[in-house]
Amino acid sequence: MNTIFRKSMLSVAGLAFAGGVFAGPIAAHANPVDAKPVAVAVQAAAPKPQGDQSHITLDDEQTANVKAIIAATKKAGLPERAAVISIATSLQESKLENLGHLGDANDHDSLGLFQQRPTSGWGTPEQITNPEYSTTAFLKGLRQVDGWQDMPLTEAAQTVQVSAYPDAYAQWEQQATDLVGQYWNS
Repeated sequence: MNTIFRKSMLSVAGLAFAGGVFAGPIAAHANPVDAKPVAVAVQAAAPKPQGDQSHITLDDEQTANVKAIIAATKKAGLPERAAVISIATSLQESKLENLGHLGDANDHDSLGLFQQRPTSGWGTPEQITNPEYSTTAFLKGLRQVDGWQDMPLTEAAQTVQVSAYPDAYAQWEQQATDLVGQYWNS
């Protein structure tokens, strides 16, 4: 049976080759009068947010932190997508509040917009609680993630943050996208 199958496949391949040999010269001399160029619009679509989305109302401090994240992203020469990932991460980690030491309610020694830890090498407490510094540190980590521009937001954020709740970042993607859309050019 294997021999029959092999012979059948060779016959099909031979017919395909022969058809190409004979049809090729004929097609090459065909009259292209009716041929019309086709324009194809290629636009990079923004990734669709994953899962259920959360939303919070921002106060003036949180809005100022959004603007600081966007400014640091622009200063780093990165695109809007980096700001979206940064803002979504900060929404998850601190609700865009620049957290100081929270005592027993604190996650270890996590501080600032991204809950970065001095003991993990993110910087000093003073640096980590500076929105520009903490965003720049986050972006430095993001740049080290191969393909971060094209991966799901939650995967990019998790690769930098190494959270105990890796999928939690996704819920903030729509609000982060909206905030970047609102403040990127202002």
